[in-house]
Amino acid sequence: MLLAFKEVVRAYQLPPGKVLRLDLDKALKPHIQYLIDCRPHSIAMGNAIKWLRGQIHGLDPEAGPGEAKEKIVEAIDAYVEERITFAAQALAEVAVDKISDGDVVLVYGRSYSVELTLLKAKAQGKNFRVLVVDSRPLLEGRRLLSTLSKAGVSSTYLNLNAVSYVMRGVSKILLGAAAMLSNGAVISRAGTAVVAMLARRFNIPAIFCCETYKFSDKVQLDSICWNEVGDPSELLRPAGSNGEAGGQTGQLQGGEAQVAAAALPPRLKMLNIRYDLTPMKYVSLVITEVGMIPPTSVPVLLRESSKDDVNLNFEF
Repeated sequence: MLLAFKEVVRAYQLPPGKVLRLDLDKALKPHIQYLIDCRPHSIAMGNAIKWLRGQIHGLDPEAGPGEAKEKIVEAIDAYVEERITFAAQALAEVAVDKISDGDVVLVYGRSYSVELTLLKAKAQGKNFRVLVVDSRPLLEGRRLLSTLSKAGVSSTYLNLNAVSYVMRGVSKILLGAAAMLSNGAVISRAGTAVVAMLARRFNIPAIFCCETYKFSDKVQLDSICWNEVGDPSELLRPAGSNGEAGGQTGQLQGGEAQVAAAALPPRLKMLNIRYDLTPMKYVSLVITEVGMIPPTSVPVLLRESSKDDVNLNFEF
């Protein structure tokens, strides 16, 4: 998204008699609205949009259009490099210390930060085993399993409904996050809350990996008031399909889903919810690029980071 906005800024031409920092912000609004209309944006995307508009409003009025646009482009590159790319690597450097020889680490789905952590632990010569828990319809864990297998990490693949069976042999759990809220709750892929609740039941630490650009000052108490609803037909695909196939195979799978949908009772509606919310009491630790914090310290980190970032309350 940020790379797309960078191209928009580069292509923007200042009309005569207009102020760049005001007109450029106005020019971005249709693009932002288009993204929102296509798909609900994530917390991280909303944070990036607010940051970008803050950078635009903070431009020097005396600067020329070319200089101002170049400054915005450089700021976007720096944000991507520092807050996203470098942050994930720094987070993995911190999280790898939580993995020890002989550990059995359970992960759910596929998180980039968790994947980097596991690969880094393997590169350091640590001897551990990974249980990759997955669920339909996306089956993201298969891609993580493939990466771990190529790296030589001993791994086991299982579905979400088998988690309680293997939980007694797990030493720690690493989970990714789509967003970290100010009340210590975590928004992540649907099924994460189940894993975290089982971890508490078996007294196993549930460690969440979340970069600070995903932190939000919002508060949410459930998964119903805000969520993203996926394509219901994904739930009706054959068990061996993860929706990534293309060409003739993908067409056949789509046809099978349509046939299955037609066979459903007319009053039965399929609901494909993308995310769930894990309450703070099920979060043992949050690992960020700036270190490890308890979930109760999220508001403190938000307050400190707001001193460095331009945080304006825009409506879009």
